[in-house]
Amino acid sequence: MARQILEGIRVLELGQLIAGPFAAKTLADFGAQIVKVEPPGQGDPLRKWRMIHEDTSVWWEAQSRNKQSICIDLRQAEGQALVRKLAAEADILIENFRPGTMEKWGLGWDVLHADNPKLIMVRVSGYGQTGPRKDEPGFAAVAEAMGGLRHLTGEPGRAPVRAGLSLGDTIAGLHGALGVLLALYERDARGGVGQVIDVALYESLFNLSESLLPEYSAFGAVRQPAGGALPGIAPSNAYPCGCGDYVLIAANGDAIFRRLMQAMGRPDLGEDPALAQNDGRVKRVEEIDAAIAAWTRTQTVASVLEILREAQVPSGRIYTVKDIAEDPHYRARGVIESVTSAKGLTVEVPGVMPILSGNPGAIHDRAPTLGEHTDSVLAQAGLDAAAIADLRARGVIA
Repeated sequence: MARQILEGIRVLELGQLIAGPFAAKTLADFGAQIVKVEPPGQGDPLRKWRMIHEDTSVWWEAQSRNKQSICIDLRQAEGQALVRKLAAEADILIENFRPGTMEKWGLGWDVLHADNPKLIMVRVSGYGQTGPRKDEPGFAAVAEAMGGLRHLTGEPGRAPVRAGLSLGDTIAGLHGALGVLLALYERDARGGVGQVIDVALYESLFNLSESLLPEYSAFGAVRQPAGGALPGIAPSNAYPCGCGDYVLIAANGDAIFRRLMQAMGRPDLGEDPALAQNDGRVKRVEEIDAAIAAWTRTQTVASVLEILREAQVPSGRIYTVKDIAEDPHYRARGVIESVTSAKGLTVEVPGVMPILSGNPGAIHDRAPTLGEHTDSVLAQAGLDAAAIADLRARGVIA
């Protein structure tokens, strides 16, 4: 197998649940060595989230693959000293505690940077390390609301809904991983030193907000929820079919719109000069959506997709996870992989993405059991067997 791009990069992960660990998982998939610090007892709470097999969440197998687990009690001074020792030899430290927590433990940036000027520190929090709300607890759901996503998600006039996934966390994790790559380039290719990557959950969502702020700034326009449609871009919506399901049709390109209208038997709309470009179609979007829905109601999802595939109009079914698991395209791309847990359960997980042609990522280790690598990691850090046994006897490690 080709050398992985992040081989030799050592990451100390102090985060829990989703955002920080997702950033570390992304780096691990491309070869970084991840040492995950968990509290003794139950460890990372994600181990107990959602559906459980023999006391461990199957989610854990996706989130914590390619990682090593060590148990250290960060409430004890000796545990803090151990983490400081590990951070002195690390390239990256990832944490997603409330701002001030690391400082309380004697593990703030000033301390760690003095020990290791090359260290890159990723700090993920609800509101960032500065600003009037920095000390407030922040979860993805609240970040999605503050970042503008929740207001737009749902049907007009109804309560906002969530997407069904913790997007605020995972998108923040991706921002953290991106920040690591930028900081590594600055440090290693340009002779720089380590730095802090300050990731706020709400800002990660805000960064994806497209035209929301420019439209408000220029016109005072406040975009409203629009269900399955995409306001200002037409036509793009979910349309009902005669079989009772919906089909997604995205025909907002000028030539694509004409092909859709031809395939529907509505060349009058396709050839209407007033509808030739997007701004004209937006003015008559209700008329266009009604015409498309009138046609899809006479079809099944399968027949719509067959007709539109021939017409080269982007369209698709609304997938459940069952559809994903059974789709041959996912399999052909290799983005579904199987892993076997420590308890012997084989589960499928998302593969490594993005796909690199020369140095692809890989899943090379299962998710660890709690504290599985405590002794080996501390031994590599210079502690002998007697010192490790003494720390364990006193509850500093587990």
